[in-house]
Amino acid sequence: MLCLTHPTSERWVDIALANLDAVLVDHAHCEMKAATNALSLAVRASETPGVVAELVTLAEEELVHFRRVLSELELRGVALGPPPPDGYAVELRKTVRAHRDLGHPLRASQQIDALIDRLLVAALIEARSCERFSLLAQACEDRELAKLYQGLWASEHGHYRTFIQLAEQIRPPKVVAKRWEEMLDAEAEIIRGQAPGARMHSGARPP
Repeated sequence: MLCLTHPTSERWVDIALANLDAVLVDHAHCEMKAATNALSLAVRASETPGVVAELVTLAEEELVHFRRVLSELELRGVALGPPPPDGYAVELRKTVRAHRDLGHPLRASQQIDALIDRLLVAALIEARSCERFSLLAQACEDRELAKLYQGLWASEHGHYRTFIQLAEQIRPPKVVAKRWEEMLDAEAEIIRGQAPGARMHSGARPP
């Protein structure tokens, strides 16, 4: 379960296995968004070159993963299509402290706080993704698809820690750790409150 405080229910696994094409479409879009988000964070972190370089590397890795999932869709004859709604990510982004100052210019310290929160949101999304990669790898009867998810888990299970470590290059580790605990609680509430569905980040509410 990595760092997460609320586990995914078996109900989500059942729904995902019954709707693998839909899950794969959503997953492909998640990988594309992860690459885009890493590059967006790199722009926001432009004053810290080491952080920028690591974020660009993460973006490159996410694009490789996007290509792998897209290849699986092509093998299945499934079109990528438009991105499905992602209520989970929308709710997580509401925890970013910049939302408290919408419509007003942010001071430098507020911009840094917002950047820290965005890095931690990315860490949460990565952690939840990895939990679900593991669940799918264990439960999927399609051996090739199980192998895909096992490989993605092995590749990405450290990404959430990378985002935390990047935040710690910008703010003291104790400050980041305190905020991380707050955001873990927020993520648990979000995932607990949403119904399970055929999406990578849909809710984990028990049946």
